[in-house]
Amino acid sequence: MASTDGPVCQIYSFQDCKASPDPVFELPPQCLTPTPAPIVIDNGSFQTRAGWAAESDSPHLLFRSVAARSRGAARSETQIGNDIPNLEPLRWLLKSQFDRNVVVNFEIQELIFDHVFTHLGITSEGSVEHPIVLTEAPCNPLHCRQMMSELLFECYCVPYVSYGVDGLYSFYHNNSQRKLQPPHTGIVLSSGYHCSHILPVINGRLDAANCKRVNVAGNQAASYLQRLLQLKYPGHLAAITLSRMEELLHEHSYAAVDYHDELEKWRSPEFYEREVHRMQLPFSGKVPGGCVSVEERQERRAQQLRRLQEINARRREEKLQQDQERLDRLLAVQELLEDGLLDQFHKSLVELNMDSAEELQSYINKLQLAVDQGRQKLLHSDGAEGKMEVSELEQPMDEGDGVGLMDSDFPVDTMPEKSANVVQPAFNMAEYHQLFVGTERLRCPEILFQPSLTGEDQMGLMETLQYVLARYSPKQQEALVSNVFLTGGNMQYPGMKERVERELLAMRPFQSQFKVTLASRPALDAWFGARDWALGHLPGAEAEGWISKQDYEEKGGEYLSEHRASNAFVPMKIAKPVLARPAEPSVTTQASTVVSAAVTTVTSAPALSSSAVATDVTMVTS
Repeated sequence: MASTDGPVCQIYSFQDCKASPDPVFELPPQCLTPTPAPIVIDNGSFQTRAGWAAESDSPHLLFRSVAARSRGAARSETQIGNDIPNLEPLRWLLKSQFDRNVVVNFEIQELIFDHVFTHLGITSEGSVEHPIVLTEAPCNPLHCRQMMSELLFECYCVPYVSYGVDGLYSFYHNNSQRKLQPPHTGIVLSSGYHCSHILPVINGRLDAANCKRVNVAGNQAASYLQRLLQLKYPGHLAAITLSRMEELLHEHSYAAVDYHDELEKWRSPEFYEREVHRMQLPFSGKVPGGCVSVEERQERRAQQLRRLQEINARRREEKLQQDQERLDRLLAVQELLEDGLLDQFHKSLVELNMDSAEELQSYINKLQLAVDQGRQKLLHSDGAEGKMEVSELEQPMDEGDGVGLMDSDFPVDTMPEKSANVVQPAFNMAEYHQLFVGTERLRCPEILFQPSLTGEDQMGLMETLQYVLARYSPKQQEALVSNVFLTGGNMQYPGMKERVERELLAMRPFQSQFKVTLASRPALDAWFGARDWALGHLPGAEAEGWISKQDYEEKGGEYLSEHRASNAFVPMKIAKPVLARPAEPSVTTQASTVVSAAVTTVTSAPALSSSAVATDVTMVTS
């Protein structure tokens, strides 16, 4: 039970979940007979979900849509998805097949497919004998679909492929669970990792002409949260990673029903203490210079003093030895002069870089004096070692501060000893490594409705929805808002449904009716909807929604067989340039009534008759 003395602090720890490699499943026998079962792949920009189209099945594989391969590494050394236990050390190596929500890097996409087919237990050589149900972006560019079809048909030799929009799969899956009768009309608000989409559905078909995209989603929210906390806690820049920010978004953030009113609540200290989430960062409990007794500090000082005295004594001995060796060499040169060996003496002076015997004598005197003083210091330090220990212990010295002990002749500043009974404030290392996440919990999801918070110059999700609705008649608007459907991983914030309802209430006419529904599993319903569609539409030569290898070869890679959850197929019309042919003069030997003033050749036309009199005939190409 919470205490009534004050608000209870909510302290949370980062889970820092480590991914474990995906197992290699065995191919189920029911997926081979009587016909090969389709493979359903939800190719998401954040997470890839793959599994078999079976009645009571769920996706076997769920992994991040990223690949990591060092420069120059072999293809077999590439790590895919869950093979990477921790993304942060390899963040700079991560590559995705997506540019926002469109697949553009098909080398990475091929690695993703290899990972999926291998771990689903497909061992056939050179081909995948199972039909593929694959999700794609709304209004996917024809070139991207062409490259995807080429990859599947040419590289994997799949028999059939079907493309669909993830948001529409989720829409129809939830409508079937709610027992709604087709054809379905509604509007889908789908928000994923890179983009958010508004997809109007009229009589069971996507109205592609009025689809809109908002370039704000979960990735932008996580980056915004990371910037906010790094500005707030500059001492923990390395600990505020993108993976932890994604965990904060998924576990601790919420969408405010009224953003400004909610911010006013956070001004209250009681509300702040009750609602703030303290995120505990990992730390070491060892505090340098922490709570130690006076005796321990004196012992550490004594040990440091002895260590520094040994270093000083060793340096003095080394310096004394070097000076003695140099002095002996100079004395040997002076003996050459005394013995009368002038040639050798002058040669030695040149080697020593000296000019005269007087300069040599001055150097000898200086070195002799330095050697005598060094011997006296060495003897003095050995005799007074015990006295120095006692005197130095009486002076306080912080750890690592040994400047005054490097030389015994250096004057040491004495400082008064602090009283042992002075109470010093204890440093709370755990609290120092806590992130206080307050208004950031609602500010980051708010960028979906106000992208201007991050500097984006575009409309928010609800403003774009209002713009889309304005393109329809009032009757169609009522049909659309009667089934507003929210799906996607970025729609899982608590309070998101209530926020959309409040925004719709503000934009719709007085006393108008609308209904907002949140997907039962916003992140997974796209896969389950694709599985339901695959079970209800078996592949065949004339089956709706399936593209066969023959269709690919005859109609091109950009061809799309439409179905209720697919994009609208708009064939690419390329105007072929017409090659102009030089005009040939026509020679007529017909009747004399034919006037050939300016006659141009008419291609693929019969010869001119005698009644065809023309002064200016335009060239016609067949």
